[in-house]
Amino acid sequence: MGSSFGQLFRISTFGESHGGGVGVIVDGCPPRLCLDLAAIQAELDRRKPGQSKITTPRKEADQVEILSGLLDGVTLGTPIAMVVRNKDQRPQDYKEMEVAFRPSHADATYQAKYGIQAPSGGGRASARETIGRVAAGAIAKQLLAQTHGTEILAWVRRIHNLEAVIPTDLPTLEMVEANIVRCPDAAMAVQMIERIEAIGRDGDSCGGVIECVVRRPPVGIGMPVFDKLEADLAKAVMSLPATKGFEIGSGFAGTQLLGSEHNDAFLATGDGSLHTATNNSGGIQGGISNGEPIVIRVAFKPTATIRKEQQTINARGEATTLAAKGRHDPCVLPRAVPMVEAMVALVLADHWLRQRGQCGSAANSGN
Repeated sequence: MGSSFGQLFRISTFGESHGGGVGVIVDGCPPRLCLDLAAIQAELDRRKPGQSKITTPRKEADQVEILSGLLDGVTLGTPIAMVVRNKDQRPQDYKEMEVAFRPSHADATYQAKYGIQAPSGGGRASARETIGRVAAGAIAKQLLAQTHGTEILAWVRRIHNLEAVIPTDLPTLEMVEANIVRCPDAAMAVQMIERIEAIGRDGDSCGGVIECVVRRPPVGIGMPVFDKLEADLAKAVMSLPATKGFEIGSGFAGTQLLGSEHNDAFLATGDGSLHTATNNSGGIQGGISNGEPIVIRVAFKPTATIRKEQQTINARGEATTLAAKGRHDPCVLPRAVPMVEAMVALVLADHWLRQRGQCGSAANSGN
């Protein structure tokens, strides 16, 4: 019921924020793929709480346990089950939220839909659910890297009204990981960190934009009409907590250009491969990847749970106020970077397997 994603490379996540643990089952991963297990843990370390002064102080090691699907680090082609145990639960911090709905959070809508919910930490609505996505995405990343040399890299482009505009061919993983806000512009990163700290001290929160580039993507993946690659990318990243907007290529800014300015002219390559002079399409045309870098941007709202007192209602519909306790990120973006990368990787891995299944060696996608 909404907890599975993908068709051939398919994942199902499970667990609540303050339950015994969270995890994922990955079905459809090809056999004989040599996995770097340390790389899976490294991705979870990028996502975990308590990693810096601008993230939630909740302390979780987020150590992954792989229960099935591998033999000596090599995939068997059978389901891969991974789990992370919750260690630092504090359900007592959420007593007030059992009777008062957090504004702009999922408390009220979950209660309206199911008539019951896991109030501690937001249950399935918590970003802790994304542990399974990031672990599965780490496998998808390795599959794409080994088959196509694909690199997926995201970074924080904007925090509140502070924006770093960086050419998408410039950032490296080392540049992104060089500071705690994960912005490859070092000077802007300092300002972003200061802004997040100031807003957090005031009991408030802020949002921003994450940019993501896919370098050397498989060519020819994506389906016409309903399963266009950008449509599935949009669904994937918009399924992440706190997301409110999606752009690809020129995005909304492209609406201000003329067709003659926006069109990506094809260039002769001599080998029959596709190459364009510009990349306003963001690497996808007609819903199908053309081999140019795929460039997307994702908007994240301010964290809904804040310490400032707010007007709300309780489960009986009566007016009340709420000043939330608990441990929450004043800004979700630094920890959301690996989440975006993971969802992009899952979409590309799934579409590559679908392309290979439909077109096989006749495809232009390096299969």
